[in-house]
Amino acid sequence: MITIYDLKPRFQNLLRPICSGLVNRGITANQVTISAIVLSALGGIWIALSPDQNLPLLILPIILFIRMALNAIDGMMAREFNQKSNLGAVLNELGDIIADVVLYIPFVMIAGVSAPLCTTVVLLGIIVEMIGVISVQIGGSRRYDGPFGKSDRAFAFGLLAVLLAFDFIPPPWSDYYLSLLILLSCYTVFNRARLALNEAGSQPKNQSGNQP
Repeated sequence: MITIYDLKPRFQNLLRPICSGLVNRGITANQVTISAIVLSALGGIWIALSPDQNLPLLILPIILFIRMALNAIDGMMAREFNQKSNLGAVLNELGDIIADVVLYIPFVMIAGVSAPLCTTVVLLGIIVEMIGVISVQIGGSRRYDGPFGKSDRAFAFGLLAVLLAFDFIPPPWSDYYLSLLILLSCYTVFNRARLALNEAGSQPKNQSGNQP
């Protein structure tokens, strides 16, 4: 199923010179990952402290774009410059969850945004990524299937921020918007789980009946 994540290879090609420059300066993939977490935390804190101001909401899409670039860069540095590590794997998965929570939960403080609906979207986002990781545990690959993965959530919340900043979306419509995101998240959980089970089931088993 088509998702924004499918554009990642083209995006990576544009960022490859930046990766080389960072490596030449002695910067590591883990440092880039931590930078993305810190950037997200600062953006979320700004929204939480100023929920009635438009500027943090207008800056959010820029923060999300930079975060996406940093996420792509750290992965490329790890793969292409021999910087893979167990710590990096933990930081990568945990960092994505932390960044999502600190950036999106502050929306509950914005007037007209339903706290229960927004919180549900964030919680489902965590479950979506958990399913992607569980796929590896049962013998499959890390799942990034859509229709509502990490990049799609970033686009959706960035769009919501702009709509709220310009008063393009009245309170009732924000409820409908978040409800749609919930439906997309639920389907993504189902889709990733289905594909993970199918992939794991197609793998050859060893004599003990477990995945190799």
